This record gives sequence, structure tokens and C-alpha cells, in this order.
Amino acid sequence: MPDTLVATMRPASVLRDAGTMSARGVRLSLRQPDALITSLALPIMLMLTFVYLFGGAIETGTKYVTYVVPGVLLLCAGFGSSLTAVAVSQDLKEGFVDRLRSMDVGGTAFLAGHVVASLTRNAVSTVLVFGAAFLIGFRPAADGGQWLAAVGVLAAFVLAMSWVSAAIGLLTKSPEAASGFTFFVMFLPYPSSAFVPIETMPGWIHPFAENQPVTPVIEALRALLLDLPVGNSAWLALAWSAALLAVAAVSGPLFRRRTR
Repeated sequence: MPDTLVATMRPASVLRDAGTMSARGVRLSLRQPDALITSLALPIMLMLTFVYLFGGAIETGTKYVTYVVPGVLLLCAGFGSSLTAVAVSQDLKEGFVDRLRSMDVGGTAFLAGHVVASLTRNAVSTVLVFGAAFLIGFRPAADGGQWLAAVGVLAAFVLAMSWVSAAIGLLTKSPEAASGFTFFVMFLPYPSSAFVPIETMPGWIHPFAENQPVTPVIEALRALLLDLPVGNSAWLALAWSAALLAVAAVSGPLFRRRTR
């Protein structure tokens, strides 16, 4: 039965199936300690590297740890979200999706399960990054409302990137190919304001650095956490997240094409 018909006829069942798939995704993450440790420890290691090895040579107008934490959060979010592509591709390769189809479990529930598992992983890694940042001197100035807004902006970006990653997992022919998306996503924070001010970069890269998806998210998080003027960065961040979600809408047709 087509996924669209399943979603129309059995909405409660689709939600139940999505919950089951989400729990499975979390269990799979726990059963892969090497990947889990990497996704949790890598952002912290990079933050320590930048703060203690490079921070003394980078002038940002404030303590470097204060400047760099929003960028590390985006690096963490991008890497954690991109692992969804590998997980989806792995399920397709191993025939798990074929078994789901025989049980009338639709693509919406399957993909939503991977996305929720990604959100869970990212929530844990974000807490760990904040904990490590506090230990090395990060002191945010946000009030309760600003914290909620920062969480909302970050969660919207993670949600969007997770759905895009799910679509990439459907497009690629193997988990190895899907893993290439991870390297692309990890690269994006570097040509942005994550680790150095954009004005210190060569002029030819400014247009890309100023107008790529992660820059407004980083600027919004930095402004909200440090009680600085937000300007239009938060709205731009949400607009980019909405645009990425719109692109990820192809995951439905892609799933039907891959499982015909």
C-alpha cells in the first residue's frame, strides 16, 4: 500500500510506527559505541584544540572560548545529523526496509524514526559540549527567554539537517557513499563565522561565508547566548532551516522509488 494512503488511513498507526522506529534508532546508536563516542567526543576535542592551541593567536574581541562555542555547537549538530544518511543507507542495504514494507510500515515512520534518533543524539552531544565549555571558562549571559530561543534555533537546524541527511541516505547506493555527506557537512562551519570573524578571511570567500546556511545560525546562537543584538540572524536561521526542510520533502518520493 502506498505510504500516502497509509498516512491518510491510519494516522495513529503511523505515529505508533514512528515511535517504534525512533526507539530502534536510539538503541542502534547505543549498540555502536565507536560511532557514538566519535560523535560525542569529536566536537569537544575540536573545541579544546581551537581554544588551547589556536585561540591565543586569534583576535575576536572577547575570550576565544566565548566566541567559539556557538561554532562548535553547529559543528556538533552538523556531524550528528549527517550520520542519519549512513544509518538510512545501511538499513536499505541490509534489507531492513523490505521487512518493514512487508509489515505495512511506511516510509514516513521509517524516516521519522531516524530523524528523532538524530535529535536525541544531538541533544546529548550539545549538553556535553556546554558542560565542557563551562569547565574551560564559557560564561553565557542569556536569560530564560534567550536560552529557549537559542534551543529553538538549534533544534530547527538539527531537524532540517537530519531530514536532508535522510534524503541523502535514500539517494546514495551504499553507506560508504553516504558517509561522504558527513565530511561535506563538517566542512561548512569552517568558511563561516564559527571560528574566526569573516572579515579576517580573504575577500573572495566573503560572499559564501556570509550567505551559507550555518552562518546565521551561529550568529543567532552567539547573540542569544551572550545577550548581544540579534538583528535578523535568528529569522535568517529559521528561514534556512525551513528551506532545507522543503528540500528534504523529496524524501517521500525517493523512498517510494527506492522500495518499488
